[in-house]
Amino acid sequence: MKLLIISDTHARPLPTELWAVVDAVDVVVHAGDWVTTDLLDDLEAVASRVIGCWGNNDGPELRERLPEVARAELDGVRLAVVHETGGAQGREQRCARAYPDVDVLVFGHSHIPWDSTAPNGLRLLNPGSPTDRRRQPTFTWMTAEIIDGKLGAVDLHHKEPS
Repeated sequence: MKLLIISDTHARPLPTELWAVVDAVDVVVHAGDWVTTDLLDDLEAVASRVIGCWGNNDGPELRERLPEVARAELDGVRLAVVHETGGAQGREQRCARAYPDVDVLVFGHSHIPWDSTAPNGLRLLNPGSPTDRRRQPTFTWMTAEIIDGKLGAVDLHHKEPS
């Protein structure tokens, strides 16, 4: 099972090359701060499956359609998606306590890519942003694969600003 992991798109269009990835994956995961429903509508129209949550910049219309924490089991991998996890210091321990029944936690908010593993085995992933890099040198997103009930390769992709 192939995943595209994005976050913090902030009502900006996805890079053209990302739409080919949307077509090639089984699941698109979005960790909030959509800002408008446009991208959600577009992804739901073309993606095989969309799993997403709302973020701090998302208003009532998105909060009606999306949960604060999205949860799914994907080929045996227990996934949760949330926008905010708090500061970087102590994140692994804090998230391991908050999500003891999860294998992978996808989060956003900071626009800073993150890939770590908590002591209990919880994998934490933040894809950064494909549309709003803020202070990061590149726009970023992740792809991942689930194989035999386990999270396999996770790749961080970069796009240079034009």
